[in-house]
Amino acid sequence: MQKFAPVGELAQEFSLQPARWPTHHEPDSDVPNADHFIERDGSVFAGTHLILDLWGAKPLDNLQYMESAIRRAVRTCNATLLHLHLHHFTPNGGISGVAVLAESHISVHTWPERDFAAFDVFMCGHARPERAIEVFETTFSPKRIEVVEQVRGRVSQ
Repeated sequence: MQKFAPVGELAQEFSLQPARWPTHHEPDSDVPNADHFIERDGSVFAGTHLILDLWGAKPLDNLQYMESAIRRAVRTCNATLLHLHLHHFTPNGGISGVAVLAESHISVHTWPERDFAAFDVFMCGHARPERAIEVFETTFSPKRIEVVEQVRGRVSQ
């Protein structure tokens, strides 16, 4: 599903439809290594992958600001941070990095000279990846956000 919207509308759309988002699916909750697959709209799948393109966003060259934004997104999505690594490029100041989560990952690549940031948010289990949209919207104040949602590891329709 591809979505294009002015700032504010996407986060509002996702947050106003809580029934649209997953419930946790565990084939056997007594099994210690349950698979954390998700059930939504009659489908069972591994997780939701959101691709976010932020246009007209700022600041995209501040390492501490980016780290704070990603940590806030992890908490807001009810995810578990295992490791966060960010790399600051010079001379343009772009940032690339990944937050490794127990539920999967959040990655980022920025082009501050173009006011563009690309985020990938992939999560399984109880995590709520759609909540990252509002965090990144609020933090980077983009003029436009494009979101593509991909359901990963679908096992039933």
